[in-house]
Amino acid sequence: MLKRVCAGGVVFSGDRVLLLKNEKGEWVLPKGVIRNGDLSREVALRRVKEEAGVDAEIISAVGETSYEFFSVTRQRPVCNEITWYLMTALNTDYKISESDGFLDGGFFPIDDAINRITYSQDKALVSLSYKKYKEMVV
Repeated sequence: MLKRVCAGGVVFSGDRVLLLKNEKGEWVLPKGVIRNGDLSREVALRRVKEEAGVDAEIISAVGETSYEFFSVTRQRPVCNEITWYLMTALNTDYKISESDGFLDGGFFPIDDAINRITYSQDKALVSLSYKKYKEMVV
């Protein structure tokens, strides 16, 4: 099994959270693979900017998730291990990266976002992150 170490952002703007809709129609959070000795914080911030066009700043680390899938292109199973960062958006302008395969996205009210999110562990992550965000920022 191929193991990929990744980093991503749970990005809030007030009572809204940033979501992306990928080419499979799944609602997900921005994330990417850590390569070439990059710091996970740098990768998380860069992917938020590249995938959604949003400038953000990290408030704190917020947890880790992992999942496995079969990669058709690699013809083997892959395990993604993701370190997540709680972030606040510096602007609410966004531009979804179609070149990265995203179809839609934006900032959604928390309840709407949790209903949209495809994977249960991402739903839990957003819920817990929002509680922490309210304690630290709002």
